[in-house]
Amino acid sequence: MKRGIPMAWHGLNRMVTGWLVLLIVTFASSSINAEPVNADTNPGPTLLVMGDSLSAAYGIERDQGWVNLLEERLEGDAQVINASISGETTSGGLQRFTDLIGQRQPDIVLIELGGNDGLRGLSPNQMQANLASMIEQSQDAGAQVLLLGIDIPPNYGQAYRDAFTGVFHSLAEEYDVSLVPFLLEDIALNEALMQSDGIHPTADAQPIILDNIWPELEPLIEPLLETTHQAAVQ
Repeated sequence: MKRGIPMAWHGLNRMVTGWLVLLIVTFASSSINAEPVNADTNPGPTLLVMGDSLSAAYGIERDQGWVNLLEERLEGDAQVINASISGETTSGGLQRFTDLIGQRQPDIVLIELGGNDGLRGLSPNQMQANLASMIEQSQDAGAQVLLLGIDIPPNYGQAYRDAFTGVFHSLAEEYDVSLVPFLLEDIALNEALMQSDGIHPTADAQPIILDNIWPELEPLIEPLLETTHQAAVQ
């Protein structure tokens, strides 16, 4: 599990109005409502991605998004369900989560939520409670969890930023789940990898996002893939 609060946003002076685009895209883009990235059935493990616009391929072609790239990397050995919706908050995700867990019965849940809570200045304590409920439901259903953390700009104040980013680390400790501290590591400060809104990564950034996730995801999924392969040869 990776430790330490990410500092990649340190010194970045983003305008609040620019960041508020994340709150608008719920109405400006179509959502991905828990559809398989690849609809072909397979006997392998199921991965459920609960995210916002960063996982919903906002502003780029859907097949260029990191979730689709993950499905391609798995080469059909696992089913990837993308339940990400642009503009989603932890509260909205939690409202949908119980039904999704029951319907999809995932083996691994990747939770990429919280960014819109931060941009709205919502309570980190409530954000933590919402994420904790999703983690608990996942674990009760026998699924492993990978938290995908995010940071917010410096103009929100250091105290709020510390409380916000601290939520992900606190949950990872409390529930013993894997954590990617900052999803946009090596991306957020590179203008060439960000769309014109200064918020959303470009298509070129999507492989880097997947590479940020993979070191934490691989140890979770490899044993499941091995079990599937062993069962197939018996």
